[in-house]
Amino acid sequence: MLEAPRRSQVFNLPIDLSDDYVSWVRSLWQQNRGAHVVTLNSEMVMQAERDPQLAATIQQAELVIPDGAGVVFYLRLRQQHQQRCPGIELASALLAAAAQLNLHEPIAFYGGAPGVAEQAARSWQAQFPSLRLLTFHGYLNPEATEALQQTFKAEQPRLIFVGLGVPRQEFWIAQHRHLCPQAIWIGVGGSFDIWAGVKTRAPVWWCEHNLEWLYRLYQEPWRWRRMLVLPQFALRALVSTHTPNRYSAGDPPA
Repeated sequence: MLEAPRRSQVFNLPIDLSDDYVSWVRSLWQQNRGAHVVTLNSEMVMQAERDPQLAATIQQAELVIPDGAGVVFYLRLRQQHQQRCPGIELASALLAAAAQLNLHEPIAFYGGAPGVAEQAARSWQAQFPSLRLLTFHGYLNPEATEALQQTFKAEQPRLIFVGLGVPRQEFWIAQHRHLCPQAIWIGVGGSFDIWAGVKTRAPVWWCEHNLEWLYRLYQEPWRWRRMLVLPQFALRALVSTHTPNRYSAGDPPA
């Protein structure tokens, strides 16, 4: 039997520890169990400290994975050795798994600039022609938003990737999960841009050395103010005293 992720925490937020997130998420959709998957990094942790609504949304998610190197650093300081799982890699693995399983229900891409989700879908369908992908850009007017919701209700996609950025994508998922209660909902940030070829992901060496954030800053220098929270997070991780987790190490995510 597949072992459920073990729930721990980063400051006051939950984090789920596992060696195989992909298999766990696959098991959820095969059991028709819906879930909100949050990909947690240092920037989101610090943002949640200032935004109670974001903190509450993360706390209510069924699965919270360690997307960022800072979160893994925090865990290792507390003798919890966990590999990071970038959200784009989890999403890519799930798309490949859906193709291998011949998933009949559609998969939805929602977010990005007009044309980006469509190009991302074409890129994936070139690799896996059997995938049935629904696409919607992130700049919909009220009428188009209503059409999207009606499509979700009618089609019941099993995987829904939302690329609206943090925290908007987390709030949108929490507010709309009722449309597809058996779906796996994942906020994927700028993944559509990378899949569409609009932007490039950091080279492997940068990723392996936890410098993906620096490559992203090189590509998007306007993000420098947001990146200031990273040293703040690291300092807090170093100086904060260990407090017992609210979650038992053996308890699965809610």
